[in-house]
Amino acid sequence: MELIYTKILEVLKSGEVTAVCTVVATRGSSPLKAGAKMIVWENGKIFGTIGGGPVEQSTIEDAIRVIKKRTPERIVHDLKAQHEMCCGGSMEIFIEPLMPSKKLFMFGGGHVGKAVVKHALDLDFDITVIDSREEIFNDWPFSGYHTVIGDYPKMLPTLSFDDNTFIVIATPDHPTDNEVLAFCIRRAHRYLGMIGSKNKVATMRKNLLTGNIATEEELDRVDMPVGVDIHAVTADEIAISIVARLIQEKNK
Repeated sequence: MELIYTKILEVLKSGEVTAVCTVVATRGSSPLKAGAKMIVWENGKIFGTIGGGPVEQSTIEDAIRVIKKRTPERIVHDLKAQHEMCCGGSMEIFIEPLMPSKKLFMFGGGHVGKAVVKHALDLDFDITVIDSREEIFNDWPFSGYHTVIGDYPKMLPTLSFDDNTFIVIATPDHPTDNEVLAFCIRRAHRYLGMIGSKNKVATMRKNLLTGNIATEEELDRVDMPVGVDIHAVTADEIAISIVARLIQEKNK
């Protein structure tokens, strides 16, 4: 049983989406008893077992459906009537989608970055703020986030990107924004947005295109100017527009 829990932790760290199938109750004779677990991937791969045979195959199919729906299900199997298994008992199986944590990389801890983190803390994000200025965090009155402090060119390769990574770029200057965007656009991510005026965005697009760093299609997928258009003015309003976009993407 310890192996299955170790594997669940590995899966969560990997960013893969799976489902955990747990036998929660049995009646009469059954292949395995309550507590048996199995992890199922969307492609049908499994780790562990709930007893094998037709009931396990049916549960794998149910788990793939649960992964797609992102909604847990509790299913009762009559082993003889439904699966023609001689055991003759029944098994109740709870299938729960295992969703990896969503990472938020906030590049820049200035006024907007600070406000974004403040408003995103209570959401389902593992937040990391990346900035070259160590002293900028001295007056942050809240906790619950990680920091990576140092020169951006040195810090970028140390970060781990995956398909559940959300990225917001709001560094202190345009050249650094350009450098961070050029790096992140070719890394795995769920969402990528950059703060800036329309003129800044146009300049960034031109730089990345002429430098053969990104394609038109890749740039079209970047949310810039970042956020929902709510005519935001203050740092807090801009942050709320950005967090609204993050929520919109997260809950798609």
